[in-house]
Amino acid sequence: MSYEIIIQALWLVLPAYVANASALIFGGGTPIDFGKKWKDGRRILGDGKTWRGLFIGTFVGMTAGFGFSVVAKYAVIIDFPIKINDFTGFPMMIPIIASLCFGALIGDIFESFFKRRVGKKRGDDWILFDQLDFILGVLLFSFLMGSLLHVFNLTYENWFFASFSLWHIIVLLILTPFFHFFANFVNKKLKSKHLSKQNI
Repeated sequence: MSYEIIIQALWLVLPAYVANASALIFGGGTPIDFGKKWKDGRRILGDGKTWRGLFIGTFVGMTAGFGFSVVAKYAVIIDFPIKINDFTGFPMMIPIIASLCFGALIGDIFESFFKRRVGKKRGDDWILFDQLDFILGVLLFSFLMGSLLHVFNLTYENWFFASFSLWHIIVLLILTPFFHFFANFVNKKLKSKHLSKQNI
């Protein structure tokens, strides 16, 4: 496996990473489940999944994705040595990038539903499920969008199959948990430092 595959794989999901981080940063407000409980007596999703996080996360991720598309076009012009995806360019990049960002957040929401069902609380670790939920959402939603656009002859090929090889998917499934663990480690360190300053 070459380093080009790794770079290409990470590039494909950069908008989703931005969407996921933005939902965490800008979230809050009304929960998606409106505070309701499932028939098992536990919350459907929990306070961590909010409408504001879903919509702002998707919007910020898409905005970043549009910028990445421009960068990819420029990379072709300057003959960049690694081929990076431009998400088909305007206008079909809009639904494609939307599927990446929205899929990431929906995957995270679905994971929260099942996390509550097994008795895990908000903030509890659920190894691998916590790390891979949004990537699986990205792959599913971008596959559905790529297929839909191709069926209606809006793209000359299925963007998903043209962009994600098996190696790209394997790279993402391997690297994403490491990024997640690192981000959690940094987040906990920052929170700990903030609390210690407050106690001084």
